[in-house]
Amino acid sequence: MEVYEQQTSWPLVLQNSKTVVFWGSDLVKNQQANWWCPDHDVYEYYAELKAKAASGEIKVVSVDPVVTSTHEYLGREHVQHIALNPQTDVPLQLALAHTLYTEKLHDTHFLGTYYVGFEQFLPYLLGTTDGQPKDAQWASALCGIDANTIQELARQMAANRTQIIAGWCVQRMQHGEQWSWMTVVLAAMLGQIGLPGGGFGFGWHYNGAGTPSRKGVILSGFSGSTSTPPIHANGDFKGYSSTIPIARFIDAMLEPGKEIDWNGKRVKLPMLKMCVFAGTNPFHRHQQVNRMIAGWQKLETVISIDNQWTSTCRFADIVLPATTQFERNDIDQFGNHSNRGIMAMKQLVPPQFEARNDFDIFRDLCKLFDREREFTEGLDEMGWIKRIYQDGARQGKGRGIALPAFDEYWNGSGYFEFSHPEMFVRHQAFRQDPDLEPLGTPSGLIEIYSKSIADLNYKNCQGHPMWFEKAERSHGGPLSASYPLHLQSAHPDFRLHSQLCESETLRAQYSVAGKEPVFISPQDARERGINNGDVVRVFNARGQVLAGAVVSDRYAPGVIRIHEGAWYDPERGGVAGSLCKYGNPNVLTLDIGSSDLAQATSAHTALVEIEKFKGKIEPVTAFNGPIEMVAQYEFVPMTAENAAQ
Repeated sequence: MEVYEQQTSWPLVLQNSKTVVFWGSDLVKNQQANWWCPDHDVYEYYAELKAKAASGEIKVVSVDPVVTSTHEYLGREHVQHIALNPQTDVPLQLALAHTLYTEKLHDTHFLGTYYVGFEQFLPYLLGTTDGQPKDAQWASALCGIDANTIQELARQMAANRTQIIAGWCVQRMQHGEQWSWMTVVLAAMLGQIGLPGGGFGFGWHYNGAGTPSRKGVILSGFSGSTSTPPIHANGDFKGYSSTIPIARFIDAMLEPGKEIDWNGKRVKLPMLKMCVFAGTNPFHRHQQVNRMIAGWQKLETVISIDNQWTSTCRFADIVLPATTQFERNDIDQFGNHSNRGIMAMKQLVPPQFEARNDFDIFRDLCKLFDREREFTEGLDEMGWIKRIYQDGARQGKGRGIALPAFDEYWNGSGYFEFSHPEMFVRHQAFRQDPDLEPLGTPSGLIEIYSKSIADLNYKNCQGHPMWFEKAERSHGGPLSASYPLHLQSAHPDFRLHSQLCESETLRAQYSVAGKEPVFISPQDARERGINNGDVVRVFNARGQVLAGAVVSDRYAPGVIRIHEGAWYDPERGGVAGSLCKYGNPNVLTLDIGSSDLAQATSAHTALVEIEKFKGKIEPVTAFNGPIEMVAQYEFVPMTAENAAQ
């Protein structure tokens, strides 16, 4: 998938780019945590970019309502800040494209060779279809950026080699697909896709992207087969029958049987009676928590498997405590996109209290259904680790890489480092030969206009990228008269999503008055009589949370931020609308699909108001763990006789 792929090697960007545009991307913050064990080598390249920005060798632009951590690291004086109004990225992109076209700065050869559909897109861009040219003056009224600044940015991007570094946050809003699509269109008009230091990429903030990849192996994992027939003595269970967009799983709880559009299909939402959550915490990650509570109460059984007493565990009927990585053996890649090596993750302490390895939990569950052999394939924990390693060793032989025998590796250093890092240019193979290296589109080319999407006849995602008004939008948009502040729920600085929010030591570094911090501009704070350290109530029609105020000039007026991952802590458990005492922003976010195409999350389409809290502040209890043991259960194998029980 494009968003997870390796990006152009940073040395090539630093050598060739004259302009680097960060668009909703905060590398310095988000590269702290990666999918595999990170090596953090990518930060060396950020230091080089900082030096080149300071010397004027590379012009750095940040398109973001906020002064990001990356912006701050590179130096405010060395970064041009395009502090647009939230959710108006597409109007800005359209205006940049309009300037490129009307000033004849676009690459006609590239568009004619590598793209399809520019002719269908052009009438919309020029306003012949709707009477509104998407020019800089039009965009300025929406995004709050001076028209001359927009035009100058377009000229700057066209004048030299420009690398567009796009994040994921902008797509997490209503119609978020339009921004992603328009990013590609803008890069196409510049004509630099596939060149060193040019084009676009959506994965720069992730997995050490841009660090040259080493010639190595990629470890496999569990087989993941679903070919074994399921057992369903209960006639309601249909086995592997339904696939739905994960962002719509609360809809399935509330409206089973409803049909929705999704990526060209009609999907019927299934009846959910039991949910099993293994290592996931939907009470942090899903939008509109109070709506989720209403859906939750329609389930018959909820099981949570986790190593922390999360908010989801508090709402579960059964909790199976799992081990942490320190209590079990495992094996992992090291370095992510750099593919630096393979690392043994050896058990440090035995499982604590009643915790069990996930593998053992699911093995015993499968045993109850007479499926233990199919799950384990005859292997225990160390057997699987050895198989995964040996699969990698066989893979290495074909690449001229000799890994040591497993016992030598495991009982020795437990570490093997690959060599020969290689430079890479994203989309270079496609640019050099689009016939032999086609893209995964119906045409094999980059599609400015998609007949496949157009034929779906979706009103909210049509055949080419467009600007759609949002259900709610700050700075004069819908509902802004009642709730004038745009809520960002970005990734946190001190944890990975909700992981480690339970750490009292970490919370001491960032919490304010024992609450999750809410960042607010000096102007917005002054207008509301809010000072640093105040406990405030953030609210809208969907819910209310308490938070600790941090007044910061990094935030534009009309924009506030509460980091996602704050644990949900209702004043009255299980009561929809109850005040969250700690500050989970998803109490306030909107649970609607981005469009009928993706049906993804729209967390960043959210407006709120904020006020100094004057009520009684109850103690936070989210981190107290299980208060009492209500009952103790013993697993009994299912038989035909007891299935009904």
